[in-house]
Amino acid sequence: MPFAPKPPSLRARALQALSLREHSRSELRQKLLRRSRKADAAVQDDACSREARAAEADRLLDELQAQGLLSTERFIESRVHARSARFGNRRIQAELARHGLQVDPETAESLRRTELERARAVWARRYGLASPDTAPTPAEIARQVRFLAARGFSPDIIRRVVKGGSSDE
Repeated sequence: MPFAPKPPSLRARALQALSLREHSRSELRQKLLRRSRKADAAVQDDACSREARAAEADRLLDELQAQGLLSTERFIESRVHARSARFGNRRIQAELARHGLQVDPETAESLRRTELERARAVWARRYGLASPDTAPTPAEIARQVRFLAARGFSPDIIRRVVKGGSSDE
């Protein structure tokens, strides 16, 4: 009979996930419970065992937060940093809201101040610099508007980028 290795503990799985990148508490809890259900697939899955797994996961998450291994502030900071070069404020805030979080006022103000230049950079990477002698067609303008809107930029910012408005308007 071959040796079957014991599955990693809940703590080991949490630390492994946190070693790869920052996670929000809700995201890490979901991962731990999903993996725990898969590991316990052979065991009868009743309400008591689900509640016990959830309670164990919550205790572990409290412990990780107390030790500073799980941090909401670090998660928000890393997510904003990773997304700000490609997405607008709306998209970043919506993604954080899916995790039950929101940006602090200073970060929100910083994102607001840089949204126009970030939108211009995203637009320029996609569409390049427009030549001054050719005007884009209405279909091309609509395509550019949809592109920037899908990335979470505000309508005012999109209008200024697509029409080529200056930053001091």
